[in-house]
Amino acid sequence: MERAVYKPLGFRRLKAGASYHQPSTYKPVQADSPAIEVMTDLQQVSAATTTADAPLSQATQIMVSRGVRLLLVTNAAGEILGLITARDTMGERPIKMIQEHGGKHGDLKVRDCMTPIENIEVLSMADVLRSEVGHIVATLKAVGRQHAMVVDTNAAGDESIRGIFSITQIGRQMGVPLQAFEVAKTFAEIEAALAA
Repeated sequence: MERAVYKPLGFRRLKAGASYHQPSTYKPVQADSPAIEVMTDLQQVSAATTTADAPLSQATQIMVSRGVRLLLVTNAAGEILGLITARDTMGERPIKMIQEHGGKHGDLKVRDCMTPIENIEVLSMADVLRSEVGHIVATLKAVGRQHAMVVDTNAAGDESIRGIFSITQIGRQMGVPLQAFEVAKTFAEIEAALAA
């Protein structure tokens, strides 16, 4: 039942030396921890997205503001058209596009540098649920990638992206310091942590 009258709460002064809470989204893991513990679950966290027509610089800005290095590229209906990573927006791909087609960096759109849907490889949610963190690290190392997407399939056979693995997040949860784009070094550091 709704109340007719609500009393305001009382304020008080904040004590000197107070700190603030920070989210503890990264649960510490080991190599034999369930893989699901290092997956960004899109049922729990909103996917970071952009459109194919967005300027490349805007995609980079979205990644920075969301604290991610991968965006799903979607259309107005929410269907996935592809994906784009920080490496795609700030690495060699934009430079090659400019060299091959002319223009300026500011002219590039997400569609110019994204990986189209037909080239995206995904892991099965069923496989992930039977896997450990070490399996995911080995998988990412085998393909030389920083990310892997996980797909869920419903009874009708329709697919949807359920989650994303990020080598950076795995490193954080394992307590291994990582730097962007240093995949070879990253895997070496994580393997050392796995062996410890």
